Amino acid sequence: MTEITETKDFIRNIIKEEMENGRFSQVHTRFPPEPNGYLHIGHVTAIYADFSIAEEFGGQCNLRFDDTNPIKEKTEYVDGIMDDIKWLGFDWEDRLYFTSDYFDQLYTWAIQLINQGDAYVDDLDMDEIRDYRGTLTEPGKNSPYRDRSITENLELFERMKAGEFPNGSHVLRAKIDMASPIINMRDPVMYRILHADHHRTGDKWKIYPMYDWAHGQSDSIEGVTYSLCSLEYLNHRPLYDWFLDKLGIDHPQQLEFGRVSINHTITSKRKLRRLVEGGHVDGWDDPRLPTVIAMRRRGYTAAALRDFCKTTGLSKSHRHMDVGMLEHAVRNDLNTVSPRAMAVMDPLRVVVKNYPEGQVEWFELPDYPQDKKNRPATRKVPFSRLLYVERDDFMEEPPRKFFRLGIGREVRFLGAYYITCTDIVKDEDGKIVELHCTYDPESQGGRTPDKRKVRGTIHWVSAHHAITATARLYDRLFLSENPEAEDDFITDLNPDSLRVIENIQLEPSLANASSDTVYQFMRKGYFVPDEKESTPDALIFNRTISMRDTWAKRGK
Repeated sequence: MTEITETKDFIRNIIKEEMENGRFSQVHTRFPPEPNGYLHIGHVTAIYADFSIAEEFGGQCNLRFDDTNPIKEKTEYVDGIMDDIKWLGFDWEDRLYFTSDYFDQLYTWAIQLINQGDAYVDDLDMDEIRDYRGTLTEPGKNSPYRDRSITENLELFERMKAGEFPNGSHVLRAKIDMASPIINMRDPVMYRILHADHHRTGDKWKIYPMYDWAHGQSDSIEGVTYSLCSLEYLNHRPLYDWFLDKLGIDHPQQLEFGRVSINHTITSKRKLRRLVEGGHVDGWDDPRLPTVIAMRRRGYTAAALRDFCKTTGLSKSHRHMDVGMLEHAVRNDLNTVSPRAMAVMDPLRVVVKNYPEGQVEWFELPDYPQDKKNRPATRKVPFSRLLYVERDDFMEEPPRKFFRLGIGREVRFLGAYYITCTDIVKDEDGKIVELHCTYDPESQGGRTPDKRKVRGTIHWVSAHHAITATARLYDRLFLSENPEAEDDFITDLNPDSLRVIENIQLEPSLANASSDTVYQFMRKGYFVPDEKESTPDALIFNRTISMRDTWAKRGK
């Protein structure tokens, strides 16, 4: 169930005004994806607009697949899109439709336009049609086949449907105005011949409708009142209206809003497909991609994506947003819902010399220290003589404001004791391999008889109880802010977008970590078990996001 947004924008203002003046009695929207790939972050903003506006006005939103191109469409994508929309928290209830549901009706309406003298069969190929169309400053010119008789057009169109002609030999075009200042109104193509099996209709059809022909009529059939589109469809609106008016059927209102793009990100399906098929990423669900399936695998939450959409809102122009806004939404949500755990990414052995051999204490730590009142869950964490800490939590010659371990320095081991480093052990290459420390047995929980305080607190893991795992650290896939503007966006790929760290050490409570849960590894970031490859015997954690944005500090 989605939340009702309080954000007001020009789309909502238009709808409110039209509802008040009686143009429509209800708000009925639709989300019409083409099943030729997986949903990405750009689609999420459209989904949010379609469903949340309908909900806010007490209306309905359909899910309709624009399945008019059998060459690129797959049932795999249909299933994936439905799964993603449900995961995002939206429900089309019993209103699942396909444009292919209306192929017979669309064909009947095409016959109507031919009989009205508003459509004709053209023998020009697509290159010739483009040449005849003209330019933004020059009018087009009529096809030599434009004045065919209605009888001849009906016969040819029937033969097209029967599969008598090869691909590209004929098209059905609307007869509008080749001198129109709006290029989309210069006799647009309504049907093309495609000898290809459709994922739902099989080999029944040899002709398939174009988007502009199918879209408005599908909206009308379903009782849609508001067809919300991205801004590039503004110049398509006159054609949308023309078809509906010529047919004399219910007339929805098309409204356009600007797309939201995100820097360091590509959302072109064609380019995403090139990344996948070229092996530059590990499939549509590679956690570096902006697809919903990839963001889910990375640990992004549906609530965070909805919050991002609510924050960005709707605008009359395209907007290029900083990826930091999306990452802020993710951090903000995860900070609230993620249980805490201790994980050591670069282990350095610590021997607590005065801790009894073989002794183990189990300390109870809160899973949600940020919200103990509403989330009182706790877990048991073992403490023993041999521990691991992060290598960068020790410095042999620490500066004055380094509040972690150094020789003679005392720090608090989170949830356990005060620990003081007394000595170090190096290997033959001079690398520190072990710290020797002592603990204050009277400092459990950070309270001592002399009430002394220490400045630093670090996390740790008991070596004898630790679970070994692998961490995948993901960063931005592209170096430049606008990779789509590059001559070849492949050359802009970030070589450090994935770093794999073997042998990280985890507290034992993570042995049964769920891929449905994102954990905050204290001081290290948010991590989720990889839903595809992580197993209880070989845990793999994907970093969802770091604790804070470090990209800007690198000058990227």
